[in-house]
Amino acid sequence: MSDETPPICSAKGCRAPAVWVLAWNNPKLHTPERRKTWLACDEHREHLSQFLGVRGFLKDVVTLAEWGSGPGGDR
Repeated sequence: MSDETPPICSAKGCRAPAVWVLAWNNPKLHTPERRKTWLACDEHREHLSQFLGVRGFLKDVVTLAEWGSGPGGDR
């Protein structure tokens, strides 16, 4: 049994397990290749994606498993 806490959704007040990674960047603050991440459960994926999308920040949405399977185990 692992003592590691599973990742949880980034939506305010949500304690559900994360399923999705929303990769984003704010071009006024970050270099083009930089990616910040929010985690989302199935229920909040669309809401968080829309929040980032209307601001032009959203770059990618992938499952947590896909994100963790990138080169070296994560991105």
